[in-house]
Amino acid sequence: MPVFEEVAREGHEQILYGYDKVSGLKTIIAIHSTALGPALGGTRFFPYETEEDALEDVLRLSLGMSYKAAAAGLDLGGGKAVIIGDPLTDKSERLFRAYGRIVDSLQGRYITAEDVGTTTHDMDMVRRETRWALGNSVALGGSGDPSPVTARGLQAAARAVATKLWDDTDLAGRTFAVQGVGKVGSAFVSLLVEARAKVFITDAYQPAIERAVATYDVTAVDPEAIYEVECDIFSPCALGASLNENTIPLLACKAIVGSANNQLATEKDAERLADRGITYAPDFVVNAGGLINVYDELQGYSRTRALHRVDAIYDATLQILDTAEELSINPNEAAVEVAKKRIHEIGDLRRFRRSGDDRN
Repeated sequence: MPVFEEVAREGHEQILYGYDKVSGLKTIIAIHSTALGPALGGTRFFPYETEEDALEDVLRLSLGMSYKAAAAGLDLGGGKAVIIGDPLTDKSERLFRAYGRIVDSLQGRYITAEDVGTTTHDMDMVRRETRWALGNSVALGGSGDPSPVTARGLQAAARAVATKLWDDTDLAGRTFAVQGVGKVGSAFVSLLVEARAKVFITDAYQPAIERAVATYDVTAVDPEAIYEVECDIFSPCALGASLNENTIPLLACKAIVGSANNQLATEKDAERLADRGITYAPDFVVNAGGLINVYDELQGYSRTRALHRVDAIYDATLQILDTAEELSINPNEAAVEVAKKRIHEIGDLRRFRRSGDDRN
């Protein structure tokens, strides 16, 4: 894969490859934009089949983080990191501390946090080598696991969709099909059950299904059958690209609200959803709760302040859906335009240098 060609395609600023022979660490950090502030994004630990797959994923994810931060009104840019390996067998203190050293070499241009395959404990080890790691344990002054907060943001977005479609924020009696019951998915299911919604779930990991059924008394279906569940809202909460030309025709939902990043395999899939009359709440708008939560750590964490910001995802989602309707475009296009506009308008302030050491 021509690396510079891939980097130039979406305007990424920097790609950093890191390696530690002793621990076996292989990592790629992608900084898409620092126009609004330092690039913040989680570290994904995943057994990619090839290094090319890892690069493609980190480029897509970091772009999404730029849009997510901008749409959420945060003074952050977009970045992401991936570690190539099996999170169940390849983790070690040496690996995460070596990774922390690599993050530290960027001197705050990139700030990391947890993501798929990494935990608060992992971030605590990274923090031993750099202050540019968030989502740390409460004992270290952090906010702890951001998953429940991300789920809270999803619930706010689901309420916004319900307002748009049914003129009612109440989720009681609504049917949800949740694809993926990992950290965020299971927390979302808990909130839905508490709200008295009917919930179907699935996951590629059978023990996760069994745990969710036992804990929340929800209905499980096979992974390939989740798309065809008749429901009000389909919630992709696993890995990305689950909405594509093959799966969209199978959907039996009225709307989509999920935590997975990059849910659309291609931009054309947003049109495919619109053509089917399915309301799509853009992923980088509705799943911003975790980012908003760790962002608050930069200011000295206040849970009350963070949750107040997360609850505002209701307003952000409703605004995107209203804008899409007014401009006769799909919601994904509307969200991207809102994010790009803010990056351009506010990012341009960088030309007004505050001092000789004004790096942001």
